[in-house]
Amino acid sequence: MKTTQKAVVKKIEGGMKVEAKARSFSFICDEPPAAGGLDQGMTPVEALLCALGSCQTIVAMSFAKKKGIDLKGFHVELEGDIDPDGFTGKNPNVRNGFSEIRVKLHFETDAPEEKVREYAKFMETACPVGDNVNHGVPIICTDVIIH
Repeated sequence: MKTTQKAVVKKIEGGMKVEAKARSFSFICDEPPAAGGLDQGMTPVEALLCALGSCQTIVAMSFAKKKGIDLKGFHVELEGDIDPDGFTGKNPNVRNGFSEIRVKLHFETDAPEEKVREYAKFMETACPVGDNVNHGVPIICTDVIIH
């Protein structure tokens, strides 16, 4: 059964700050001063890395027992390369987003290495955020509303 996830992101006072809300939760995104922000929150691309890492962590913890892995702890390190010349318009031949995202999965377990590596491959296929990043998803502007 399909569900619909919803979020609202709104410009708030100060620099490039925005407040992102989903359900009853919110966080602030901003840009560093060099990009016109006040550095009062992570950038949207940093938030994307965090969303990917959060999803991978939740998948790791959710399926470990079913896959026969006693997972005592888990964390993810992520880094992505981005050339600001793309989104700032300095170079139209440069991609606006990440050219690559690298992930290091840290498992705290006694499971054999081969089993953990197999589980890591499963996690890549099970993570919804990873699926969106790897396979893209259409972004459809359904309306433009002027207040």
